[in-house]
Amino acid sequence: MRGAGDPLTVGERVAFYRRRRGLAQATLAGLVGRSEDWLSKIERGEREIRRLDVLVEVARALRVTLGDLLGEPVLMEDEHKNDDVPAIRDALMAPQRLSKTLFGGGFEPEYVDPKPVAQWTEDAWSDYQGGRIGKVVAALPRLIKTAQQMEAAGGDGSYKRQCAAVSARIHHLAATTLSKVGEADLAWIAAERAMQAADTADDPLVLASAARSGTHALLAVGRFDDAMQLGDAAARWLTPRMNEGDPAALSLYGMLHLRSAIAAARQQDRGIANELLSKAGIAGDALGEDANHWLTGFGPTNVALHRISAGLDLGDIPLVIEQAEQLDTSGMPVERQVTHLIDYARALSLLAKDDDAVQVLLSAEEKSPQLVRHSVIAREVVRTIYRRAPVTGGKKSSLLLALAERCRAVSEG
Repeated sequence: MRGAGDPLTVGERVAFYRRRRGLAQATLAGLVGRSEDWLSKIERGEREIRRLDVLVEVARALRVTLGDLLGEPVLMEDEHKNDDVPAIRDALMAPQRLSKTLFGGGFEPEYVDPKPVAQWTEDAWSDYQGGRIGKVVAALPRLIKTAQQMEAAGGDGSYKRQCAAVSARIHHLAATTLSKVGEADLAWIAAERAMQAADTADDPLVLASAARSGTHALLAVGRFDDAMQLGDAAARWLTPRMNEGDPAALSLYGMLHLRSAIAAARQQDRGIANELLSKAGIAGDALGEDANHWLTGFGPTNVALHRISAGLDLGDIPLVIEQAEQLDTSGMPVERQVTHLIDYARALSLLAKDDDAVQVLLSAEEKSPQLVRHSVIAREVVRTIYRRAPVTGGKKSSLLLALAERCRAVSEG
């Protein structure tokens, strides 16, 4: 059911898993506190599940993952047909990580200089922010294996802390990237490794940055309360450093509140979401500019972007469209620009402004084809638009069809 070529809608996947579990429509509807008529319309595609918290409830009732219902891809390819997600999985799940006693072999691990590895890692982070996801996916297996070698090496406490800090950055990048391409379970493994390494690094900035990866992974699997708890704990841990006016601490503190605000919005807690957005806004104002400390892209504009994203989750669609049209994101990293455009397109599609939504997605695709074509949200938007698009001369618009095929929202041919 999952995979890049899956042409089913969310409603069709709900019907598939419901039948596989042997549940009647009335039974499943009762489990999620909805009417049988509501569920019937969802499965027939006559209405959408617009709220993620409702989709999470349906997934839990069906005993499947959120990714199963969203049809997230299991392979990531760039224009060169690279496919390294299985290699990332192999690196993360290497049995040598399980026991130094069993796999140490009595040999002293090879020394690895953390400085060049740190530079390779930051280069990969720059590729991520630039929307070059294929390059990041291709680089991660080697980076993860190198992180494992560094963590296994001997040396004094200072060396171990340096290695751990670099490992935390590598695994944070892995978690964030894997969340972006729909590999939520792998993202959680990577986030856990990032947090473990950050504990060893004994640096509040490293730990706060790693915690961001945990919030990404938790959001990806629909664990909104846990994401808020982690974000709050990390922000409190960082507060003393933030109060000193450290720009990096302000940026990480602000980003943690922004991620927590999205978690609150996704479970329809408007009050908490607004409170967290306000705290992030204060940090953004204190920073005084759109910056990129610790590759956060944090500043007043990023706060505005997250207000729009939270508004979308809260159902404030007309306001989202109005704000999206007015916001200048040209100074933001490409990844943030594209994520914003995908949100904007989703809002337009929810008001059936399909032509405008397609144009927004095409603009996003020009900035980063990979981010758009491997976005679950973009794929669902395109699939919805395609299914309700009029047929002229026996076929759909060639522009829309081509976009749908590139996003794998429909079967090619």
